[in-house]
Amino acid sequence: MFQVDENYTRVSEFVIVGFPSLQPEYFHLVAWFFFFLYLTTVVGNFLLVVVFALECSLQKPMYIIMVSLALADIGFATVALPKLIARYWWNDGALGFHTCLFQEQMIHYFGSLSSLILMTMALDRYLAICFPLRWHFIKIHSHLLYILQHLCTVNFTMMPFCGPNKIVHAFCDTMSLTSLVCGDTTRQFSEAFAGAMFVLYVPLSFIIFSYICIIIMVLRMASRQVRAKTFSTCATQGCIISIYYIPRFFVYSTPYFPNLKMTPDKRIATTLFYSLLPPLINPFIYCLRTKEINLLFISWRLCSYITNLPANTVTSTCISTSSYR
Repeated sequence: MFQVDENYTRVSEFVIVGFPSLQPEYFHLVAWFFFFLYLTTVVGNFLLVVVFALECSLQKPMYIIMVSLALADIGFATVALPKLIARYWWNDGALGFHTCLFQEQMIHYFGSLSSLILMTMALDRYLAICFPLRWHFIKIHSHLLYILQHLCTVNFTMMPFCGPNKIVHAFCDTMSLTSLVCGDTTRQFSEAFAGAMFVLYVPLSFIIFSYICIIIMVLRMASRQVRAKTFSTCATQGCIISIYYIPRFFVYSTPYFPNLKMTPDKRIATTLFYSLLPPLINPFIYCLRTKEINLLFISWRLCSYITNLPANTVTSTCISTSSYR
């Protein structure tokens, strides 16, 4: 399949280049930016997981889906960002051969998982509005996670890497590694592209279908207040979904459209935008726009505020605040 010299020197490590046009004087500023981005993402999503674990009233299917998305976001940020931060903080972009391949697999694993969780979340909304018996359907789709999340990866362990080892990207990914393989990689790249499109846009088609059905159902409702609330929730989630899916299409499709050109810096910036912005804002959106979590925080603050009052007053007040849940 690959015609290479049998005496070729196998690449033992890869080097993450990052933004090729970035000047060295900005390296530490970029490192601090990604460090605070990583810290905020992990702390925000971890807070959501802790709230879910501590409060029994939140242990419902919808919140289980939200926590699953939070864990996937933590996993993606932890796999992608530390080496990028080290690249700009200590000029340490080197990754071992198998470490790079592991990062590539995990990047696509968590990306595919997030796509499927977003689909499950949209279907949960759709079934909650349109059908009463929705949880059996959700369980059926949960079994698809293991099958679909592996379709956009390529096995690079048996491919020859005998030339350059510099990855012009923020992390190891399929497109960057494919360009470093010796020989013709057209078939491998086409398979990876087809798998990525399937994992990304099959869920997206389900999401679009579910939102169309939700809009039709909401328009039939008599209450304007219910309509406004539902549209507000759908609009917020629609923005997150658009950020997640639409830029990916342009990044993945660039090699197939001659008129669609992106410089390496623009491609890396676009990839980081759609990969890191949703994990950053997801916990804040779902916490601030979810009534039960808002009431839970209010209850905790009230009980904390009145801790200096007499014991009988504290007990009666905390009991009264719990009635808001």
